[in-house]
Amino acid sequence: MSKENLNDLQAFVAVARECSFTRAAAKLGLSRSALSHAMLALEARLGVRLLTRTTRSVSTTEAGARLLNALAPRLDEIEQELSSLSAMRDKPAGTVRITAHDHSIATALWPRLQPLLLQYPDIEIEFSVNYGFTDIAAHRFDAGVRTGNRVDKDMVAVRIAPDLRMAVAASPDYLAGKRIPATPHDLTQHRCINLRLPTHGGLYAWDFERDGQALNVRVSGQTVFNNTFLMLQAALDGMGFAYVPLDLMAPHIQTGRLVPVLEEWWPLFPGYHLYYASRRHISPALALVIEALRYREDELRETVVLAAKEKEPKPSGPGP
Repeated sequence: MSKENLNDLQAFVAVARECSFTRAAAKLGLSRSALSHAMLALEARLGVRLLTRTTRSVSTTEAGARLLNALAPRLDEIEQELSSLSAMRDKPAGTVRITAHDHSIATALWPRLQPLLLQYPDIEIEFSVNYGFTDIAAHRFDAGVRTGNRVDKDMVAVRIAPDLRMAVAASPDYLAGKRIPATPHDLTQHRCINLRLPTHGGLYAWDFERDGQALNVRVSGQTVFNNTFLMLQAALDGMGFAYVPLDLMAPHIQTGRLVPVLEEWWPLFPGYHLYYASRRHISPALALVIEALRYREDELRETVVLAAKEKEPKPSGPGP
C-alpha cells in the first residue's frame, strides 16, 4: 500500500470519527478543501461512496461504516506499536492524551506532571477538560480521570489523590438578611450556582450524606457553568451557594469571604483515579505518567495524620 493511500485511510477515519470535515482537518493539520478532495479521490478509487455530506454534518454510509469498523482498530494498533518503539530510544518520548476535569488537573495532575515534563523534554502531554464520562478508547485518549466510584470495571485504575470532600458555601453579602439552610432541601429556597453535565446535558444534582443517609437535591439559580473555578468565583461575587471541592473553598472560608453551611452533610467521595485501558503494552511515556501520579500509601497516612491534628483542640492560652 502506498504512503498516500495510507494517509487517505487515516484521514477517512478522522472524518468518520469527528463527523466533520472542519474538525478532522484541524486535527490532521490539513485544509478543509484538501481533506474533502482526498475523500473524493478515495471514494473514486474504491468505487463506492463512503460519506454522506450535508451542509451541517458528515456521516458514514453503510460501506463507510464497514470500512471504519475494519480500519480504526488496526490503525490504532499500528499507532500503539509505533509509540512503543520509543522504549528503544535513550529517552522516553511521545504524546500522552488525558481527559479530566479542571479541578483534578489543577490539584492532582499538573503539580506532579510539570516536573516530569521538565525531566523528559521529549514527552508531550495533552489535557482535555471534560466533565463527561469519556470513553477513552473511542476518543483515542491514553487515560482519563474520575473519582474512584465512577471508573468502569474493564479499566485499570490507579489512585492519584486523597478522598474528595465537597462543600457548600455562599458569600456574606448573599446571606445578609436570609435564613441559613438547616437541611439540604432548604437550598431549593435559595439561589444556587449550577453545573451543566455534558454527558446528558442535564444539571448536576447536589449529593449529600449524613449518618449513612444519602440524598441529592436539585437546585436552581441565575447562573450555570461547566467550570469549577468559575462556580467558586460566582459564589464569591454573591450569586448564591456553590457546591465545589472543599480544598478550593477552604482558603476563602478561613478569610471570611465565604460562609459554610450544612457541614454535617458534606459528602466524602473516593479520590481521583487515573484510568486506562487494560493492554499488554503501554507506552513508556504513559508508564512514566502513571508512576508520577500514583498516590502512595505513605501519603495517605500523612493525610490522615494531618487531618487528625487539625481536629485537635487548640490551647486556650500561650504555651509554657
